[in-house]
Amino acid sequence: MKKDYLKFIICLLIIFQSGLACGQQQELQDERVERVPSTIKEEGEFELESLELKRRPADRFDFGDESSGYLTIKAWEALGKKDWPAVLAYTQKCIELHKDEAKKQQDSLSAFPPQDKQSAFEVLNNVGTCYFIQAEALMRQEKLEDARWAFQFIIDNFKYAQCWDPRGWFWKVAEVSHESIDKINKLIRGEKIAEEEVKPKRPASKLVLFDPGSETIVDYAKYGKFENVGTKDYHYVITDQAALARATGEGIYPNTSSVRKNPGYIALKGSERLKGEHWDFLYTDDMQANFYKWNMATEPQGVKQFYIALVLERAGLIAQAIKAYYAIVVHFPKAYGWTYWHTPWYIGPVAVHKINYLTRRNPQLGMKLIGAKIKVENSFDNDIRNDIFICTPGKLVQAEADELIPKREDLSKLKIVQRIGGKRIQLVKYENGHWQLLVEGKPFPVRAVTYTSTKVGQSPDEGTLGNWMKEDFNENGKIDGPYDAWVDKNKNNTQDKDEPAVGDFQLMKEMGINSIRVYHHPPKVSKKLLSDLYKNYGIMTIMGDFLGAYTIGTKKLDENGNPISDSGASWYDGTDYSNPQHKKNMLASVRKMVNDFKDEPWVLFWLLGNENNYGVANNAKKNPRAYYEFVNQAAQLVHELDPTRPVALCNGDVLFLDILAKACPEVDIFGANAYRGKEGFGNLWGDVKEQIQKAVLITEYGCGAYYEGKSQELAEDGQAEYHQGSWEDIKYNMAGYGAGNSLGGIIFEWLDEWWKAYEPARHDWKGQFYGPFPDGFMHEEWLGILGQGDGSQSPFLRKLRKSYHTYQKLWQ
Repeated sequence: MKKDYLKFIICLLIIFQSGLACGQQQELQDERVERVPSTIKEEGEFELESLELKRRPADRFDFGDESSGYLTIKAWEALGKKDWPAVLAYTQKCIELHKDEAKKQQDSLSAFPPQDKQSAFEVLNNVGTCYFIQAEALMRQEKLEDARWAFQFIIDNFKYAQCWDPRGWFWKVAEVSHESIDKINKLIRGEKIAEEEVKPKRPASKLVLFDPGSETIVDYAKYGKFENVGTKDYHYVITDQAALARATGEGIYPNTSSVRKNPGYIALKGSERLKGEHWDFLYTDDMQANFYKWNMATEPQGVKQFYIALVLERAGLIAQAIKAYYAIVVHFPKAYGWTYWHTPWYIGPVAVHKINYLTRRNPQLGMKLIGAKIKVENSFDNDIRNDIFICTPGKLVQAEADELIPKREDLSKLKIVQRIGGKRIQLVKYENGHWQLLVEGKPFPVRAVTYTSTKVGQSPDEGTLGNWMKEDFNENGKIDGPYDAWVDKNKNNTQDKDEPAVGDFQLMKEMGINSIRVYHHPPKVSKKLLSDLYKNYGIMTIMGDFLGAYTIGTKKLDENGNPISDSGASWYDGTDYSNPQHKKNMLASVRKMVNDFKDEPWVLFWLLGNENNYGVANNAKKNPRAYYEFVNQAAQLVHELDPTRPVALCNGDVLFLDILAKACPEVDIFGANAYRGKEGFGNLWGDVKEQIQKAVLITEYGCGAYYEGKSQELAEDGQAEYHQGSWEDIKYNMAGYGAGNSLGGIIFEWLDEWWKAYEPARHDWKGQFYGPFPDGFMHEEWLGILGQGDGSQSPFLRKLRKSYHTYQKLWQ
């Protein structure tokens, strides 16, 4: 072990210096690193001596307070700049000062600490992350053998270290190191990683039911009693369990035994295909094994029934899936599970929405759910102990195809009872409580997209993200993405003669987009560019201020919008919405935004925040009342400065909606970043209508065009299906339909961004977290409805995915 570690350190010292040859020869002349050998204090305990530089460290490196957190931040910044001496200096300083404490914290753990205890292991997390940064630096210099050794060192010594992601979660350093080693092994063998990953984990199989049940639509009134319908005491009492089991069929409660009689199960029992945890089967195409494993799973009945229904749906047995989802509504409307973020997941309302989606998308079945509603009171926090379920199971009935498509009410016959904004841009409320956005007197359903044209290799994590409004890499006097992007029709990653530059603005116009979202007004917004987007392409801009999210906007600004003070929050401290100075600085940022852009005709409305309520680099999750009271103060300021446009808030889904309802009367539009699945947004529309009676905008929604184990074509099919279902739900809750409070939605996002899995030069496939996506994971590097091919022609090449063409049909 001693020899291996000594080899590791010597390799790092040699390789980091050799990396200077890559574009940093001048640095080598100015500052040569004197290699100092590692010393071994005791068996299994290592100590690294400080690096001695010919110039004092203080002249070259800013070690700040020498805390592990500060040094790790500086190391990430250095990695982004490919400043290899700085990477080594900051990581080694952190390791030298804090390794002993990190090892103590590592040795005290036998498992990863719970989420609310992670901050107690900050030193372990930062030291483990610094080792990871070293290994990552080696890999980026194509020192693959040495990088592999370094990643393995992390796995062996710091397996419980976690890295805080600026986007709001911890990732496990050893787990990502494993993935990096797998990637390195494939690169060393010369394999094409993307093609390798297309291979499915399990063989595909078709599900054939042994006992589908005697009734397609089960008449539950024949087999039991519905008690206390529409109250918190609802309950279905089975009076003839055997008969009900015969009616439902295998796998649908209470029929929990007939699966064991299925010849398919008998044939597979004890085989390799049924080995493993039931969760490992969920998104595979071995539908037989999947169905059998979930029928035998030891999960709560409501959770178990949901995933059995999902298996049936994925297997194409839609009628049986609807029957299974409805069994949840009848028997387990109060069931709940937990999301990846450890927030409650209410299964009953999701089952209702699943049924409505499946019956609408499959009119040939002639089925419709009427009268079903599951309301969860006190559900806008993360405490399930105060939840109250009001349950009405409704009924599945036979229906004609035309009964399944929502009918639109004639708004021209309704009186407008409220107007918000000016003459040109108005948010209006009709006498039936429905909302609509009008531009120059005409309905304006928001068909928007988050737009960036990020060049492959850039990353905000590393301080290299450029400003798409200014970038002109080919130096032809035109901004690259908006005007020089071209479509790779034959997907050969080469611009052929029949593939002229067309520009993103034109492609957006042809898709039917009418607005884009700017998250935060940076100092270098190009008014000329956004004016051209409006005048020549008919596309408006939703202008935003982060309102302290990610600590942006907490620092004082000069007259040009540049930070002039460090009195604002640091990333690790986070924005404090009860801090008078932070609030003053944020209001100054909001004031500047409105004053700078209020006279521009291309501004559609103002959007405050970006899911600040999740508590990333701020205290809104700990003190939501203070946050929403400040939101109201900011919205009031915007109204005073610009009474001609509405003001929206971007929330993280509906968390703290009840507090928002009381604290934010000045907010006109409730916006939510929501990723709930291909069926749309479930109870969101009704929840908002009941709580705050405001208009609703989905400020982010989307799905990656990657599907583990599937071809790119099938992955794009899954992405398109997700987008179509989401937009249909948005449409069917606009004025005249359903809840009537939907204003539209903002797709996330226009173009793939390769930096989101931490290696901005590679298009990674790994999922960031679990969620309701085609393969069960969010693949953030694949969220674009346009791709960038193999990245060699970035930022110009565009690959139009199926979802782009789906929107062309939906929006034209």
